[in-house]
Amino acid sequence: MIETTSKKQILQDAGYAYNFDRMVYVNPTTKKVFSVEFIEDHNESELMKRISEQMNGADWRFYFNGDPPEAVKRELQSVLG
Repeated sequence: MIETTSKKQILQDAGYAYNFDRMVYVNPTTKKVFSVEFIEDHNESELMKRISEQMNGADWRFYFNGDPPEAVKRELQSVLG
């Protein structure tokens, strides 16, 4: 899990909830998904920068250390709405 309590608090304050089945933090309002690995490997400043990025369009944005395969993206999108 996330080592830094402040990172977890940053995500919670921004409306993200942890999805235990997928091991990701999700915000359905902003349509952003952060993997636990991404969160652990990036500092708080980088995390806040990504959280505050403006979204253009209705597509989900995935923040993983590597680009997840399209099949994974489609599955997450279907589950998350």
